[in-house]
Amino acid sequence: MKITSAQHLEQLRSLFVADEARHKKKVIVCCGTGCLANGAAKLVEAFHDAFKNNQITDFSVEAVKETGCHGFCEQGPLVVIEPQGTFYTKVKPKDIPEIISKSIQGSEIIKDRLFTDPATNQQIEKYNDVNFFKHQHRLALRNLGKISAHSIKEAIAAGGYAGFAKAVNGMSPDGVNAEVDKANLRGRGGGGFPAGRKWKTCKSIESDVRYVICNGDEGDPGAFMDRSIMEGDPHSVLEGMMICAYAVGAKQGYIYVREEYPLAVIHLQKAIDDCIEYGLLGDNILGTDFSFSIRIARGAGAFVCGESSALMRSVAGEIGEPRAKYIRSVVKGLHDKPTVLNNVETYANVPLIIDKGADWFKSIGRPNNSGTKAFSLVGKVRNTGLIEVAMGTTLREIIYDIGGGILDDRPFKAVQTGGPSGGCIPAAH
Repeated sequence: MKITSAQHLEQLRSLFVADEARHKKKVIVCCGTGCLANGAAKLVEAFHDAFKNNQITDFSVEAVKETGCHGFCEQGPLVVIEPQGTFYTKVKPKDIPEIISKSIQGSEIIKDRLFTDPATNQQIEKYNDVNFFKHQHRLALRNLGKISAHSIKEAIAAGGYAGFAKAVNGMSPDGVNAEVDKANLRGRGGGGFPAGRKWKTCKSIESDVRYVICNGDEGDPGAFMDRSIMEGDPHSVLEGMMICAYAVGAKQGYIYVREEYPLAVIHLQKAIDDCIEYGLLGDNILGTDFSFSIRIARGAGAFVCGESSALMRSVAGEIGEPRAKYIRSVVKGLHDKPTVLNNVETYANVPLIIDKGADWFKSIGRPNNSGTKAFSLVGKVRNTGLIEVAMGTTLREIIYDIGGGILDDRPFKAVQTGGPSGGCIPAAH
């Protein structure tokens, strides 16, 4: 299956959307790392066995979606019945027969498995009515909990590679750089450097070779934003890198993934292999003269390799040691060639910017701080997990509207931000 043009891609997208629509009901099982640790794989197996053995009409195992992390990890394993949006938490294999008979074959709600809001003690039936989800604004996490993490067909049906097709067929490399620069997408890895400015600088350096690198070495304790995107929506990362490569003139890319993220490696490699099979990676992509390949480079557990220059040395097979900061990676990066390095979340935003436009992206967030930011919300709050909110959202909104407030109604004293290298912000601020 080689996609030969942008038109061919859109034809396939229509077919994949129609294929998804034939399922009257779908079972969404969260198979992020947290839910897998709590037994989500056994739930998938139990659903498959039940559907095969009982031969339930109008329902097949293809309608069981093994999605990436929904974010509400403390309530896992999670199961959602679509299109009703029925939301079940802490599901066990023994619950599956009842879920099938009542909520799939019928339309009955199993109250014992509903989420109970800890702030109000009310049971909530619908996924989107849970405050933890209702108050978020998801861009980078847009497909997590919606599509199967290992399916290129579902990624394409959800809009995948539309931004890339638009870039390589209707925009010049300079035009792509200008659009990303106009969107004011700042690096989501912590430094906040404007991605567009970095890309334009890299393209301006005279060189026969340039590289694009994705930093997936998320090392801070308690942080799992990038891991969840790589595990649950790897195609958004690949597409962002492909757009960057076209914009700067790179033919080779690398995703650097830390050793502690084995599921991310599995899903990324599956996504890369599928893109090669579909002709979205390799030579003359979508019938153009653009060629690009991506490889995975695995870290070996060294925290220092999250630093850009140490990471590049590690990719090159050298000891991961940082070098002097006056040497800029966009000028001399991997193998001393101009290199763009952004993190996972940054690349995941890029396809939306190209597809929907810089003005759309700038309409979200604040001036000079466009878009959204994903966070790990952990600690002494009622609802913990992975969240994404518009830039400018206050910490108090995150803690009370999404997090449900402090455990045991204790007073809010302070919040630590930014991991070990961050600091504590008291309630007054």
